[in-house]
Amino acid sequence: MSVSIQQLKVVIADDHPMMLQGLETTLQKHGIQVMAAAKDGASALQAVIDHQPHMAIIDIEMPYLNGFNIATQCAKESPNTKFVLLTYHKEPHFIQKAREMNISGYLLKEDTSLEIIKCIEHILNGKTYLSKSIAQASVDDYASRIEKIQLLSPSEKKILKLIAQPMTSQEIADKLHVSERTVEKHRSNIISKLGLSGQAYELSLWAREQREVILNL
Repeated sequence: MSVSIQQLKVVIADDHPMMLQGLETTLQKHGIQVMAAAKDGASALQAVIDHQPHMAIIDIEMPYLNGFNIATQCAKESPNTKFVLLTYHKEPHFIQKAREMNISGYLLKEDTSLEIIKCIEHILNGKTYLSKSIAQASVDDYASRIEKIQLLSPSEKKILKLIAQPMTSQEIADKLHVSERTVEKHRSNIISKLGLSGQAYELSLWAREQREVILNL
């Protein structure tokens, strides 16, 4: 991005007034021009479209539209705007979704104001930024396993979704009108393809943790 931090124009959005005010104050102290400070998703979307800022720093969870929705809609309406998401979510599937959408920054609300500025500087230098309090190794491990899910057969994906609900092997067998032994064979194959340990309970635990992602396969 060919602008300095003092030339930077941003739109910010958060439905918590104190968080919004604190963010605006931090940015202004560093000479960053805040074009608009929105309190909900619909207002944030309109502000980005109206002002075409260099950067939009927005809360993931807001009324009317969430941060992911806004970034998606702005891909056409304001294609040059870089997005930074603010959130309390450390779950890997949120971070993976941000990666897939080419979000430039992912910050936790518990981060210090200095980390927000560090994030902005990284983006200005053409890099992406992930909150330092998030373990990169766990994110990479999650991304690797999601890729492996795509290698599962249609039958294995169906069974993985049922495990995530959660359902026992016997319940799955009854639902699919197959033997429990067949389900256990599929479970064994799934464990192997995902690179999990050989323990059946680990697959059940992992599937429940990634329930949202698995059910949307």
